[in-house]
Amino acid sequence: MGYKKLSMGEKKKIAVVAHDNKKIDLLEWAEYNKDLLAQHELFATGTTGSLLEQKLGIEVNKLQSGPLGGDQQIGAKIAEGEIDFIIFFWDPLEPQPHDPDVKALLRIAVVWNIPVACNRASADFMISSPLMSGEYERFVPDYRDYRDRMKKGTSA
Repeated sequence: MGYKKLSMGEKKKIAVVAHDNKKIDLLEWAEYNKDLLAQHELFATGTTGSLLEQKLGIEVNKLQSGPLGGDQQIGAKIAEGEIDFIIFFWDPLEPQPHDPDVKALLRIAVVWNIPVACNRASADFMISSPLMSGEYERFVPDYRDYRDRMKKGTSA
């Protein structure tokens, strides 16, 4: 399989998601990084987006709540090239009613080579990277051969 380059501009499109037990942690992290986050375009699932807007005083593109389809909306935006990376504070100790949606979101992020921060430490590393302040050429798998096989009715 080949790859193609997809350019991320200086202003990144960041999806922000947090499970209920991680929302406070995310809000504290976001407040600490408010100045950096304000330089980018934020997308968030339901309640998380509302909380971020209140806490930071910056505009957030709010989608549905995760269990109501917000995770899938973010996945669709990834597939359409509308999200550059994800900050997803998820709770590994608490079962979620929408675990299949969460797994699908993480899967689609890997399929399209989207960076994912799953906790405060990884989010710190990502947001403080020199790659955040400039353009970045992300290698994305070129799925043309796969699509052509599917059109012909054969699988790999």
